[in-house]
Amino acid sequence: MTAHRAVVLLSGGLDSAVILRLCRSEGFTAHALTIDYGQRHRQELDAARRLAKAMQIEQHIVLGVDLTQWGGSALTGNQAVPTGRDPSDMGEDIPVTYVPGRNTIFLSLAMAWAETLGSGDVFIGAHVLDYSGYPDCRPEYFGAFEQMANLATKAGVERVSRFSIHTPLIGMTKAQIVRTGVRLHVPFELTSSCYQPAPDMAACGVCDSCILRQRAFREAGVEDPIRYLSPTQRL
Repeated sequence: MTAHRAVVLLSGGLDSAVILRLCRSEGFTAHALTIDYGQRHRQELDAARRLAKAMQIEQHIVLGVDLTQWGGSALTGNQAVPTGRDPSDMGEDIPVTYVPGRNTIFLSLAMAWAETLGSGDVFIGAHVLDYSGYPDCRPEYFGAFEQMANLATKAGVERVSRFSIHTPLIGMTKAQIVRTGVRLHVPFELTSSCYQPAPDMAACGVCDSCILRQRAFREAGVEDPIRYLSPTQRL
């Protein structure tokens, strides 16, 4: 297999921007994959394009997979996005923003592209706050997927190389991710984290993602460069 190539799942959000920079800092040539799954916060697709261009990524593919055909999530259907929640309440159950099968679909597509590139490396920006609420963000899930990838691919069966699912943010808090991004000069102003942004990409400030992002920047002692319609002071 060709050394030092990797596929990075790039959503356009804060975490994926940091993971993209981390991938390159580890000596990989990054090939970014963004999935247009019909998400209501479609501004993140534009953010992903801006990030890929600004970071001079080797190749960036935006691939359409329409998950709105069956919905099942506030991000792909008509359910309301939760707003104004306290961060302490966000990890108690699986939120309505969970998209059934999303990470399994995304990782499968990333795995397939990586194999065609002659690579065994896939990067994804899951972290501790994600796996407290999302079942497909747990460390054991990524370990199981990695095992499956080595059973399901030509490269794995022929033992040309071992597939690795890289999750370097998995044990970090959101504030630690922000600090890591600052150290790596991530252009946070180009990212979009909001679940219901305005047409001009201003963040709502009150959805779960906005609340956690604002708290992370405050805890990191860093100014968040994006604009919020309703900034929250929730800690």
